[in-house]
Amino acid sequence: MIKIAIVGTGGMANVHAENFKSQDGVQVVAGCDIDETRVRAFCTRHGISQHYTDFATLLAQSGCDAVAVVTPDATHAPLTLQALAAGKHVFCEKPLATNVADAQKMVDAARSSGLINMVNLSYRNSSAWQRLLQMSVAGDLGVIRHVQAHYLQSWLTSKDWGDWKTSPNWLWRLSSAHGSKGALGDIGVHILDFATMPVGKVSSLFCKLQTFEKAPGNTMGEYTLDANDSAMVIMEFTNGALGSVAVTRVATGHKNSLFLTVYGDKAAVRIDLDASYELMDICRIGHDGCNQPWERVYCPKTPNNYVRFIESIRSGINQQADFERGAEVQKLMDACEASNALCAVVAL
Repeated sequence: MIKIAIVGTGGMANVHAENFKSQDGVQVVAGCDIDETRVRAFCTRHGISQHYTDFATLLAQSGCDAVAVVTPDATHAPLTLQALAAGKHVFCEKPLATNVADAQKMVDAARSSGLINMVNLSYRNSSAWQRLLQMSVAGDLGVIRHVQAHYLQSWLTSKDWGDWKTSPNWLWRLSSAHGSKGALGDIGVHILDFATMPVGKVSSLFCKLQTFEKAPGNTMGEYTLDANDSAMVIMEFTNGALGSVAVTRVATGHKNSLFLTVYGDKAAVRIDLDASYELMDICRIGHDGCNQPWERVYCPKTPNNYVRFIESIRSGINQQADFERGAEVQKLMDACEASNALCAVVAL
């Protein structure tokens, strides 16, 4: 039996609890949160026997083998380092940290401990994206020359997920003082991983971040609404390919849309997660040198991150995405912030 503890019991923690509980030989044994009312309700809802408001006590007393860190971004590094030092495997929410220096500390600690470490870049759960990655590695696309990607949400312009003005679960995501890195850190982390992993290393980028006026003085109670709401990124890869990435929370009409097209000189692939996690469209260059019709391909489902984390603990072989990959994506986000501040291209 692999015993899991979950620290941070907000909305996303419910997804973690359900995905771990659904696996044979896995038990969620404890929850932890600084808000005792919230952690009690969470543990009651999921039939979890132990609840804590102090993380150190949980590590010492719960008997867990692994910890899922599902807390605000700024706490990922200190909690993860504490868990690794206590000998616990760690499944950390994205982004891995709020800067590459902290992310590297997590990489180093995980490496020296020999413990399993994963960052929950959840759109890797798409079997179509997994197939794209395999095709890229195999050379089926040829030389990749161009990439287009976007991640579009609309929770600042709609109430499909509730009213952000009245919910701390949303307000903290708008405030750097509460640990948020804005749309770039919240959803940009996903699309940067999604768009770059099939292509390779990024050599330079230019980024523009924008924060929109959302309240008088951009303040609501204790929250200063200064985190970025939109990001545009232009990237050059080490192989010379170019890529564009758009990220926003104000895309009216899009609850949660991820779209990626990768263009190679042998074939192109596009993935639209609004349509399906298992479908991709492929256009190949035929023997006559002409574009063939776009073909829709079904990609059988692959194990999700939660399953692969448990498989990694059982096998001792760390599957992806590990902390090292999380740190690589963090480096891209740090470069985006630097580029925006300098209004200049930044080399990586």
